[in-house]
Amino acid sequence: MIDPLAHSAVWKGDEVSRHSDWSLPFQSADPEMIRHRLENGPGAILLRGFPIEDHTKESARDAFQRWCDSLGHLLSQNEKGDTVFDVTDAGFGKDDPRTRGPNTNKKLSFHTDRCDVIAFLCWKQARTGGENELVSSLQLYNEIARRRPDLLEVLREPFVYKRHTVDLGNELPYVEQPIFSFRDGQFACSFLRVLIDRAHADPDLPNLSGQQIEALDFLERVAGELGMAFPFRQEPGDVLLLNNWVTLHRRSSFEDFNDPDEKRCLFRIWLSMPNSRPLDPRFAANFGATGAGEIRGGFKTE
Repeated sequence: MIDPLAHSAVWKGDEVSRHSDWSLPFQSADPEMIRHRLENGPGAILLRGFPIEDHTKESARDAFQRWCDSLGHLLSQNEKGDTVFDVTDAGFGKDDPRTRGPNTNKKLSFHTDRCDVIAFLCWKQARTGGENELVSSLQLYNEIARRRPDLLEVLREPFVYKRHTVDLGNELPYVEQPIFSFRDGQFACSFLRVLIDRAHADPDLPNLSGQQIEALDFLERVAGELGMAFPFRQEPGDVLLLNNWVTLHRRSSFEDFNDPDEKRCLFRIWLSMPNSRPLDPRFAANFGATGAGEIRGGFKTE
């Protein structure tokens, strides 16, 4: 029998809103407190009241970037080195190489990003839809350990990830890394199924085994069960911060307003944190450094 994980980041959806570390006024949140609560608390914080009314869209983006720079090291989100990504429906076609899940209006599946902490500032919300859901990856680990320990062991083995379509500065065609891992007693979860499925579909890359597919399907099924996730809607001026190693996130599909100036838009920043946990060495190919507090993650620039 596998011992369950015990940590402040072990929670079910209906427990998050009662957690004293979850929702705070933006003006009361100092960087040291935020870093501590993300790493040692529930792994997710919602800060309400970023003063967007004092800004244009461009100046709000810049102000948010400067604020995030006080938390950690800003990472590149494309081959050009851009450190802010506008999460909005860009209207690219499905075969356009620029298309990424965040720049469509489609529902996204539970996943993590290539960074220690992901930060979102909501500038405009959609007319309908676009709700967020969070899942504790430690709780997910415990649930799978209790029900299917055989599949948990599979999820601790490496999975093949195909290089992202916008990761143009990366010479590697694929990397291999686990979903669940430990180093020096520290847990970490990393999961982006779209790149695993792309690797499986590529005839030049190794295929998933039947047991690996079963394990991935089971992980996603448990994550989507009633009561596992915490649903909420980010409103304009809300800042959401997530520790990617202990949470998974997704968003629902949405419909925008007709006015282009009113379209849903969130500013996204990837951060490498100075108080981050050590990582399994198998993350080195995808994240770079794996030591505690080292700068890691993001896309390589050309």
